[in-house]
Amino acid sequence: MGFRTALLAGFLFPLQERLKGHDTVAIRRRLDDSQWWPAERLEQYRTNRLRELLVRAGKHVPYFRDCFSAMAFDPRSVSSTGDLRALPFLTKSIIRREGERMKSEVAGKLSRFNTGGSSGEPLVFYVGNERISHDVAAKWRATRWWGVDVGDPEIVVWGSPIELSAQDRLRGARDWLMRTELLPAFEMSEARLDAFVERIRARRPAMLFGYPSAIGLIAAHAAKRKIALDGLGIKVVFVTSERLYEHQRRSIGEAFGCPVANGYGSRDAGFIAHECPAGKIHLSAEDIIVEIVDAQGKPPPPGVPGEIAVTHLATADFPFIRYRTGDVAALGTERCACGRTLPVLEDIQGRSTDFVVAADGTVMHGLALIYVLRDMPGIGQFKVVQESLDFTRVMVVAEAGFSAETERGIIAGLRERLGAAVRVEVQPMDRIPAEKSGKFRYVVSRVQRTEV
Repeated sequence: MGFRTALLAGFLFPLQERLKGHDTVAIRRRLDDSQWWPAERLEQYRTNRLRELLVRAGKHVPYFRDCFSAMAFDPRSVSSTGDLRALPFLTKSIIRREGERMKSEVAGKLSRFNTGGSSGEPLVFYVGNERISHDVAAKWRATRWWGVDVGDPEIVVWGSPIELSAQDRLRGARDWLMRTELLPAFEMSEARLDAFVERIRARRPAMLFGYPSAIGLIAAHAAKRKIALDGLGIKVVFVTSERLYEHQRRSIGEAFGCPVANGYGSRDAGFIAHECPAGKIHLSAEDIIVEIVDAQGKPPPPGVPGEIAVTHLATADFPFIRYRTGDVAALGTERCACGRTLPVLEDIQGRSTDFVVAADGTVMHGLALIYVLRDMPGIGQFKVVQESLDFTRVMVVAEAGFSAETERGIIAGLRERLGAAVRVEVQPMDRIPAEKSGKFRYVVSRVQRTEV
């Protein structure tokens, strides 16, 4: 560890977290220890935290207080994580419907967050310092598995306007201090890709972090230009927010000359699982209980994929309890060779978003279109289908508040990104149909382009 990394990881970052009211450092140290606990000790710890969460939710959160009362559920009686199955599932539609009733009456300062809407149902929710501390600590622990610490140079390839717009100057100064640099993944034109490749070569980060499709596109562009990206000292490429396909893992790893680590999570459900150097994707089990359920809400046989339902144990201020994510995966049936006792997640099938191509040939991440729709009034679910460079269809499940103005906003927003002459057709639907496979894809481009 270099001097600057040691200073940042050992002093400046802990100071920043204390000033923000976060317990990140202490939590990460506990996580470093608990990842090796015997399974019985870990399960007892999770049960105790679950009981505490449910007691707090039942006492202070109006929605859960009414829910527990209606079903005569006493959270003080919880004796195992399996007792969660007595409770109903939480869905995006419930959170949207209940609104303020999802907040704890004794919560401190809460931060407002939005999901990207890749599930088709954009969601507004709130998080407190407890959850932020635990989520940051979980990611920090995982990057340390790969020899990357806070303060090591990092490049993030991302597309969320939360990262790209809010508090730009303050965030930019903090990122400069912490040696983190953000490359916006919305627009991936030839000129922008040239600049990204040049910046990565100049920066020589210890870690790349971001969407596998965006990083894969950078790798493919460098190969086309015959520009070497290996030998830069990059220890790991950490990818998240989309499904990582094996051809992406191979091409990214070959391009940057380092391992590719998969991380699974979401803005609403938290940092759920991270891949270790031995190749297994470990659950952040100290903070998150993951259930795999079938179409009837029942657990399938071990190793069989199903929908992921998450209970985040650090969300008492705005509880996520048995929250259905819409993603599909299976719980692993074997221990990891690394020796960590954290359960593993396998066969992750969720988070599939496409790139789209503007009329001028600019390649953009599909989230660039999702963000147009996610906060518009009256939109329940949606699906964007780019039929050609000249025509894009938007299927929308309209709810109260949807209007002609909303439709005009959709058309204007998509034309702003795809091209002023592109024809955008908004199609009201009773429901959004699934693909033949049964999976949902929320941004689909039928425009032929080079695969990432």
